[in-house]
Amino acid sequence: METIWTFLSKYTWIIAYVSLLSLAGGVTSYIRKRKNGIIERFNLSEFIGDMVISGFVGVITYLICKGAGLNELLTAGCIGIASHMGTRAIIFIEELFPKLVNKYLKF
Repeated sequence: METIWTFLSKYTWIIAYVSLLSLAGGVTSYIRKRKNGIIERFNLSEFIGDMVISGFVGVITYLICKGAGLNELLTAGCIGIASHMGTRAIIFIEELFPKLVNKYLKF
């Protein structure tokens, strides 16, 4: 079993790539909300919330894509779109998860 430090040093570039791509999705989501009038002025807590949600969704999307054996370009596209979707992507993953479990684990 490798330690967390071994994992981090081994996968530093992947972690940075997924994090930056996810945060970019969060920024675009926040900008879209501002342009659509959902947020009237800059709101730090809303901005941080979008970043946290986008980061979480990006990591989960990366893990799903790698588990499904998708190539890096398709994975990057999925991360960008899902992190921009934010909470909508979480709802989608919640609905997808039982289907995947039933398909692969035959419950």
